[in-house]
Amino acid sequence: MKSWQSNISVLLAASVVRIISTLVTQAAWAQTKLENRDQFSQKDVESLNQQLKAQAAPLTTRVKPGKKVQLLQTDGGEQKVRQLSDFRIPITNAIPLLVQTLSQGEKQGSSVIPITSVKANPTDKGVEVILKTTQGTLLQVTNRSTGNNFIVDVSGGQLQLPNGKAFTFRSEKPFAGIIEVTVTNINANTVRVTVVGEKALPTVELYDDNAGLVFAVATTATANSPQQPPQTPQTSQPENQTQPSQPSASGDEPIELVVTGEQDGYRVTDGSTATKIDTPLHDIPQSIQVVPRQVLQDQQVRNLAEALRNVPGVAQGRNSSTRGSANIFTIRGFDAGGDIQRNGLRDSTLIDQTDTADVERIEVLQGPASVLYGQGSLGGVVNYVTKQPLSEPYYAAEVSAGSFNFYRGAIDLSGPLTPNKTVLYRLNVAAQMTESFLDFYDEQKYFVSPVLSWQISDRTKITFSGQYQVRPSKFGQQGLPAEGTLLPNPNGKIPRDLNISEPFSKSDQSALRLGYDLEHRFSDNWQLRNGFAFSSAQRYKVFVYADSLEDNKRILNRGYSGGVNDDRAYNLDTYVVGKFATGSIGHQLVAGFNFIRETSSTTNNNRQIAALDLFNPVYGSQPFGDVDFSGDESSSNTLAIYVQDQVTLAENLKLLLGVRFDTLSQNGKDLVTNTQQTQSSHAFSPRVGLVYQPLQPISLYASYSRSFTPNGGTDYDGNLFDPQYGNSYEVGIKGDINNRLSATLSYYDLTLSNVLTDDPIHIGYVVQNGEQRSKGVELSLAGEILPGWNVIAGYAYTDVEVTKDANPDVVGKSPTNVPKHSFNIWTSYEIQSGALKGFGMGAGVFFIGVRPGDDENTYTVPSYLRTNAAIFYKQDRFRAAINFKNLFNVDYIDSANGSLGVFYADPFAVQGTISWQF
Repeated sequence: MKSWQSNISVLLAASVVRIISTLVTQAAWAQTKLENRDQFSQKDVESLNQQLKAQAAPLTTRVKPGKKVQLLQTDGGEQKVRQLSDFRIPITNAIPLLVQTLSQGEKQGSSVIPITSVKANPTDKGVEVILKTTQGTLLQVTNRSTGNNFIVDVSGGQLQLPNGKAFTFRSEKPFAGIIEVTVTNINANTVRVTVVGEKALPTVELYDDNAGLVFAVATTATANSPQQPPQTPQTSQPENQTQPSQPSASGDEPIELVVTGEQDGYRVTDGSTATKIDTPLHDIPQSIQVVPRQVLQDQQVRNLAEALRNVPGVAQGRNSSTRGSANIFTIRGFDAGGDIQRNGLRDSTLIDQTDTADVERIEVLQGPASVLYGQGSLGGVVNYVTKQPLSEPYYAAEVSAGSFNFYRGAIDLSGPLTPNKTVLYRLNVAAQMTESFLDFYDEQKYFVSPVLSWQISDRTKITFSGQYQVRPSKFGQQGLPAEGTLLPNPNGKIPRDLNISEPFSKSDQSALRLGYDLEHRFSDNWQLRNGFAFSSAQRYKVFVYADSLEDNKRILNRGYSGGVNDDRAYNLDTYVVGKFATGSIGHQLVAGFNFIRETSSTTNNNRQIAALDLFNPVYGSQPFGDVDFSGDESSSNTLAIYVQDQVTLAENLKLLLGVRFDTLSQNGKDLVTNTQQTQSSHAFSPRVGLVYQPLQPISLYASYSRSFTPNGGTDYDGNLFDPQYGNSYEVGIKGDINNRLSATLSYYDLTLSNVLTDDPIHIGYVVQNGEQRSKGVELSLAGEILPGWNVIAGYAYTDVEVTKDANPDVVGKSPTNVPKHSFNIWTSYEIQSGALKGFGMGAGVFFIGVRPGDDENTYTVPSYLRTNAAIFYKQDRFRAAINFKNLFNVDYIDSANGSLGVFYADPFAVQGTISWQF
């Protein structure tokens, strides 16, 4: 087996080296030709076209005079990048802009094409934006639209007056549904055209004309409605500047325009978790990492833990990443498993593992988010962004099979339910079953997630969503003793596949989630958002746990427990979003109130059960003795108001201000003693951040924010505890590389106070005088290096320690499972042309450094380097893939939880997947 695995690794490594070598050779060839322009021949051009044909962006066409190409089409706010098969004009191979500029730019005698004037003319459906130039043949238009913003970059040109000075064109509210049109230089040879839609991405058609480039802009509503009288757009330009008349174009030569539409696979430009509204990531003064759907597909991610391997600064918590019933992890050294959201609404029941079938992407906001979401971890929050209905029919099916009897099937259906496409739906269904390397462990999972959206009017839209999951499985959270796994044991090493429980153990989970999202626009600049989410999760568990290890280090004393957990959560969030200006300063205001109610009930029946010989286990024991019953009920109600203002002080200087005030009441009841506790608290959570962009692709930022987390219970004297408070300071830099690759470098300093610690005087009680501090550096990279070659990578240095504690021996120690160093990289490449077009491969390594195995730091968990890989083939709407997980079968520890809780990671596994789109 090892020899076979070694051969696979050699082949994979050789393939990667060959791909990189080919790309480097092509790049060097192109550079040589750049330095020797006179040596370009037609044969060279044709050769380069063949080599880079599929590496140009995925949407390419040439347009003749009088023809048009629709860049983007929207229906009901859903963006669709049109495919080549959708165009009504012939599709031909694209000569790269490099060759086009060299061959045609020399004829014109200039490498930068002057755009001498910009006009906005009213039409029957909207407005025409005309970029006047006589040399449109040298311009390339690249689509970079996000959210409601239609954005294209016109490469090879520059806005210029006759005297050579640059200027910016702006037209505010030129037509109903269009908030603003701007045309501006973003560098020496690129002009950016931006059209901001009121409630959806505008429909924009591009014409080539003797006068120049013409962008015909219309809203979705006007594009599908009867003609309306045009409105005269109001434009604003720099003072004392007039637009010159347009020189006439000869029109003898047909204008050839290369139009490119990009779909970013690994790179996500916008996020909503940090601000509650879609905001460019480079405008957010805080580190936010996104794991997009393409990464989830390429890696065949099936749970949250596998997805979070791609995020620097996130570490597995005190359970198994694959067999645990709950999501337990740390962000920047602090527990954050309970801080998971679904579409921006906090849901405490999401701590239970959920399927990824309906997940579009996973956003991880690193650092506190209490200003918008209330109580939460100082380290950060995780937000599931789910798939939304599509305006065009979409049908997909997927089947998988793999090691340990892994089987999975899933379908994804979407489209309109009415002819006018005002009612859309989406349905995701998945079923999965698997066994494990762990003795007598298996699990099943059944998942369904329907979504229905209704465009009630051009200003009002409501989306209903649901999710139901059933997950019957064995109870897989039992770890092994440290002595015999990580520490010496005179009896030898405990087998990796040993299960210390009994075959009757089980953990049956079910979860139901329902909600809606209502959006109403009062005007172009003001809107109301109202979201509600209800969730209910139950877990019935019967399991055997480790109690103590006898002195001979062979016999493990065990206990038996059976019980039920019932958790419910209600979240109502209502806020307004408004855009306005005070003089030259722009504002985007978010203000609202939030009500959250959470209830929890837990019952346990504890009994005795026979001990287990770790080196000669005999199963079949049954519980005996008297029942020791324990149980409790708790509830909490939170009411909060919050305000946030994104202030644009200048085009390259942005300020983010936010504040939230929470009032919290908690009730607890011990079901054994029938005693009750009630307490209330409040918290004030501010945030301030500044972003400065010295260059358009570079953002420097700094921020301060605060978090709070309630502390339940009382001390020995009956005094209620105050909430934990966290303070966060963060500075960093974000950069876009070649508009395809983004990187973030951040430094943070976090301090958590009012931490509960063991009372050294009154055993069994706790006191509130602890403090923990975390300082670190994080670096992340995501995007496309070359066409077809994607990467997502990160590095984190995390230095966490206890700075105050009632027990002096604990001061200076580090929390369990938090490594100082961690590193991740996953890269994939898909062949873009030739006979092997559609074939691809991916490979990644995930490194976790040495970390403590318990809070007292009595032992450490060794570092590990895990390797995953994949090969795949895509043709039209068919995709087949084979994923290799833990490729070299590394025997490593996933996580630890004290002296009796060491969890082995899964060994080498293979998984094959076939998917179709109809």
